Amino acid sequence: MTKFRPCIDLHSGQVKQIVGGTLTTASADLKTNYISKLPASHFAKLYKDNGLAGAHVIMLGPGNEKAAREALLEWRDGLQIGGGITDENARQWIEWGAERVIITSFLFPSGKFSQERLHSVLKALGGDKEKLVIDLSCRRKDNTWFVAMNKWQTITDMEVNEASIKSLEPYCSEFLIHAADNEGLQKGIDEELVEKLAQWCSIPVTYAGGGRNLQDLDHVKLLSNGRVDLTIGSALDVFGGSGVTFDECVRWNQAQLKPYNYHGSRTCF
Repeated sequence: MTKFRPCIDLHSGQVKQIVGGTLTTASADLKTNYISKLPASHFAKLYKDNGLAGAHVIMLGPGNEKAAREALLEWRDGLQIGGGITDENARQWIEWGAERVIITSFLFPSGKFSQERLHSVLKALGGDKEKLVIDLSCRRKDNTWFVAMNKWQTITDMEVNEASIKSLEPYCSEFLIHAADNEGLQKGIDEELVEKLAQWCSIPVTYAGGGRNLQDLDHVKLLSNGRVDLTIGSALDVFGGSGVTFDECVRWNQAQLKPYNYHGSRTCF
């Protein structure tokens, strides 16, 4: 069943919405849609109060640990944490209150996938794959998708396809996949990627990138036959957007649990 999944993106200790493709090492390149005056813990409480489980907190670069830990203190065992997660700190973040840890760059030393590193992360988590989310955020290359790391600036050797998805599913509980070329632009989702993820994934998967409104939630539900969740960030009113309100997304989720959806038509499963 498709759900709206919220996020908390942290950059330099603040909650921000950023155009994903501009996250380089040069601050002059960064394009920011929104900088919140409210702390990460405010959004953690908002999500907790509305029962929005599965929200991801992403630390985009250094200087975000304090804000992330404050969010986890607000909703212990209710948030997923990613950004700079390794085999050395994964267990610590779980002990600090993360429901799951999200990992990408550590799995790709020098841009090449390492099965050994994946095993070392799982070992650090006591072999519990339910505590691990693999982030396969990607960019288009040669008319397909390749995993992107280091703030989505480095293209790795892993193509996102059925074979790579199936090879990783035994080691994690979920996938998180940002379409980095769409992230923060509010120009619509990567429809082809959403369709493919629905075909390839047999475990929960959250797509992020380009979500603009309630119609995009309906669209992802239709394209994926209810198999893919959608994160909406920059378009949300709580992040300065005008495409959709947070309350509308909450009601949309609630409607999926009822025999009749919010448009008054029967929901099919």
